[in-house]
Amino acid sequence: MKEDKNYIEFISKLANLLAEKISPSVAAVSVNRLFKTYLGSDSIDIVIWDNNNMLLKDFICNWNFFDDEEQIKTVNYIFSCLSVNNENKFYFNEKEYSCDLKDNELVELFNDIEDENIFYYPLISDSNVFGLLKVTCSDEIIFTKEFLESINAASKLLSGAIINYTLNEQMEISLNFYRAMKDIAKIIESQYELSYIIPIIGEMIDRFMSSHLIYIFIYKNDAYKLVWPKACKDKKVYELLAETKPETEYLISDNSKIGIFPISNGHETLGAVVAYSNIDKLLQKDIDYLIQLTRQSGMTIERANMYAEVLKYATMDALTGLNNRRQFEIRLNQETANSKRNNVPLCAMMLDVDYFKNVNDTYGHAAGDCVLKNVSNIIKREIREYDIACRYGGEEFFIILPQTGINEASLVAQRLRKTIEDTKTDIQEVGVEGVPYLKVTVSIGVCKYETSMTAHDFVQKADKALYEAKTTGRNRVIVS
Repeated sequence: MKEDKNYIEFISKLANLLAEKISPSVAAVSVNRLFKTYLGSDSIDIVIWDNNNMLLKDFICNWNFFDDEEQIKTVNYIFSCLSVNNENKFYFNEKEYSCDLKDNELVELFNDIEDENIFYYPLISDSNVFGLLKVTCSDEIIFTKEFLESINAASKLLSGAIINYTLNEQMEISLNFYRAMKDIAKIIESQYELSYIIPIIGEMIDRFMSSHLIYIFIYKNDAYKLVWPKACKDKKVYELLAETKPETEYLISDNSKIGIFPISNGHETLGAVVAYSNIDKLLQKDIDYLIQLTRQSGMTIERANMYAEVLKYATMDALTGLNNRRQFEIRLNQETANSKRNNVPLCAMMLDVDYFKNVNDTYGHAAGDCVLKNVSNIIKREIREYDIACRYGGEEFFIILPQTGINEASLVAQRLRKTIEDTKTDIQEVGVEGVPYLKVTVSIGVCKYETSMTAHDFVQKADKALYEAKTTGRNRVIVS
């Protein structure tokens, strides 16, 4: 490498790169390339002190960077020394130097050159060292004062960029937290069945708490029962749940990696949210977030229980305006009995929105609700006045077609499928950036009622046809 390398151009390009809105992993590749091109370094690494686990972690990968015990001791020692005395200091091959090198110190540094040479510069914010920039070079490089000043300037630029990224990340976490709180509160506007609500709450908290697995238990018959997800095999979770009392605000394991957050309505325990990890500890901010999310979940579940009691006697689904499940069962029994008694044809179709979970996961449950409303409106427009459309559950619909033969029912289903496929769902009110509308498809199973069937058999036959439509490609009608 030549001595006349353009260090000013290096710093300028580094500053421009760090000002761009790109992810740290992408930036790291470009930063490494700049160091290699302008300074001739073999590699650079950025390590950040993790107060949670009390160790230095790779900033990009977020795991313990050093495998070798001796290297861990060396780097921790350098970090601790620079943390105490970080004013204009750096380390070269495990020796401390001042960034304002005198001529005799520069000569000493030249005499310390080895086959592999390692520089450690502190990453500083508000006079506090929060990490290290490690630059590894071969003995072929000519170390000049300008070379060292360039690394020092680069460490300061990287310090600012990392702090900005961390602040933006914290701000995004806060925004995600308030979105989660809002979404959990909003669920009850359209859903009241716990079997549907609990997974949604679980997914929302799980996405927010990415470093921990989330479990949701319901308290019933003096015991906690896991309801989301399907399995929890850690015995310590159940031991801590057994220790939980109605007045417990939260309970943290001795190693701080498991947290139990009881769900309560103020006078009785409804369940518990559990945060679990075998790696990361729960920080106080995590605990504070989980307390509030659990409290919001408790209010939502309590309202759901109350709404369920009221809606048990209602006939209409709150979100779609179609007949609800209870009314569906009443009308199904009426129509099957009428078909059997008067020997008139009766058909039905069972409809399911394709990849609906992907809509919720990608655009949010509010966007999913818009899709369900739109599909429901299309169903109302496309069927006859005396046909009976019901929301069967989640994204499934059941349509009873009195006095209808199988060929006519098949035509209705095809027309309905095509209309839904061609219709855009407006989700602008939801505020998904860059996505004003969505298009979805549906799978439909169609069947004819036979007088030898029970009402349950009739539903199962439609469900079987729907299953075949889903498993053979979706966006199609299968006639049983």
